[in-house]
Amino acid sequence: MAPDKLVYMANQIATFFKSKPHEEGVAGVAGHISDFWEPRMRKQLFALIADGYDGIDPLVLEAAPMIRKVKEPA
Repeated sequence: MAPDKLVYMANQIATFFKSKPHEEGVAGVAGHISDFWEPRMRKQLFALIADGYDGIDPLVLEAAPMIRKVKEPA
């Protein structure tokens, strides 16, 4: 997926959860991405964050450590 599209989607989720109390919002972003994004989307998001991709909402960045990691095949 194009990086800007992926970041746009993650930021939309963050925008929704900004109306919640902060900790609930962070957990909500992490939960939504963990539950509804396929592994390759999550993997790409982690790579974008690691590369310092510009424009990722701070709420997404804060939620990132709580997002389910992608298990690599053995």
